[in-house]
Amino acid sequence: MINSSLKQLANMLQAKKISSVELTQSFLSRINQYNPDINAYIALDETKTLAQAKAADLRIASGNATPLTGIPLAQKDIFCAEGWQTTCGSKMLANFIAPYDAHIITQFDHAGAINLGKTNMDEFAMGSSNETSYFGGVKNPWSFEHVPGGSSGGSAAAVAARLCAAATGTDTGGSIRQPASLCGLTGLKPTYGVVSRYGMIAFASSLDQAGPMAKSAEDCALMMNVMAGFDERDSTSLQRDKEDYTRDLNKIQTTQPLLGLKIGLPKEFFAEGLDTDVAQVIVTAIDEYKKLGAQIVDISLPNTGLSIPVYYVLAPAEASSNLSRYDGVRYGHRASEYSDLNDMYNKSRAEGFGDEVKRRILIGTYVLSAGYYDAYYLKAQQIRRLISQDFIEAFKHCDVIMGPAAPSTAFKAGEKVDDPVAMYLQDIYTISTNLAGLPGMSLPAGFAQSKGGPALPVGLQIIGNYFDEARMLNVAHQYQQITDWHQRMPDLKNA
Repeated sequence: MINSSLKQLANMLQAKKISSVELTQSFLSRINQYNPDINAYIALDETKTLAQAKAADLRIASGNATPLTGIPLAQKDIFCAEGWQTTCGSKMLANFIAPYDAHIITQFDHAGAINLGKTNMDEFAMGSSNETSYFGGVKNPWSFEHVPGGSSGGSAAAVAARLCAAATGTDTGGSIRQPASLCGLTGLKPTYGVVSRYGMIAFASSLDQAGPMAKSAEDCALMMNVMAGFDERDSTSLQRDKEDYTRDLNKIQTTQPLLGLKIGLPKEFFAEGLDTDVAQVIVTAIDEYKKLGAQIVDISLPNTGLSIPVYYVLAPAEASSNLSRYDGVRYGHRASEYSDLNDMYNKSRAEGFGDEVKRRILIGTYVLSAGYYDAYYLKAQQIRRLISQDFIEAFKHCDVIMGPAAPSTAFKAGEKVDDPVAMYLQDIYTISTNLAGLPGMSLPAGFAQSKGGPALPVGLQIIGNYFDEARMLNVAHQYQQITDWHQRMPDLKNA
């Protein structure tokens, strides 16, 4: 049951083979058993969770269920949920109880889904390994010695370990796709503005985007049907007609359902820095797409190499502005002893923020300062436009772009914590899509061994044109119809 798809779980609930309370209790039992080792969840409240499950059973009995009614999901702890501890993985918000719901929390509540709890994450979504969390690192369910990726590492680990049916994540520079790759699940970052950011604690406002993390593309499509939509409370939310993201799934029943699809392979994604074993898994996955009828086209994204420096100018600049609100005055951590107002500011922020957050605030403040704004921030914005133009040109020759989601399999905990640049390079293949505002996703494509360690998951990345999520999900779904990588489960007893 824990490995069932969302559609299968919904069918079981509708057929009264199991109740939502029973299903929820099975996940809570599994969380109680394995979460102490994995540390995927920060906040749990069984009373609230089971109350939602009881309400869902009544809704199912009345015949008013939606496809997600009664299904237990996990929520990344970056989303405000009324009455729930909402920390963003930081000491600064360790005791903050959200007074309202984020837009996507409201959407899932309206759909009748169950909130199992809030998942661990890199502090204020700043990290690629989930080691910057104030609440401790998350362990990769495939190997407890390895990281799950970040910043949505708690959500990724929860899905991979089957501690929830699916989860939400956020992606600022790859924070859905990279952990999805490292943990062997499917994760989608939608086009910027498709999912409301209202109630999502901000890191870098022009880059942050919420998305689903689940076992399969079909599950992600069902979640997108709930998450996506216009929200007038978010000034960046796009006013578009409601879509059915499942519409293309299983529409074409042939041996070559992707006949005519043009897949672009950027040479920059297969250059120096990509682990050899990871590259082989990606090449093998591309071969499967050829069997499905797809045509391969060689393309170039010449400014890909500039995405890391551009991101680490723009994102910290926005973060330094967004995080200025945490000053110990209105809410959040306040130092217990201080001499005056300025001293309270300094001590509260020094005590409340971790090292990585402080590093990015300092960088951001520096590049926004009067003497360096033109040289760094303005220049980075200009290069951001060039990166977007690369994709515009590439999509003249192909329908989707494919490549690795991460340059390697999961690395060991502690391996890169003292080398920020090496950590930042984990997002080399994902950051450019955020800078361009494009949709991207990762899906399980196999396993690879790194440095003689255990075989760990590898993710294939699919990048689509603006608002092309439905096609991307179908492209992923067709691959998952002929492979079973997305159904593989880690052996937690031997991890």
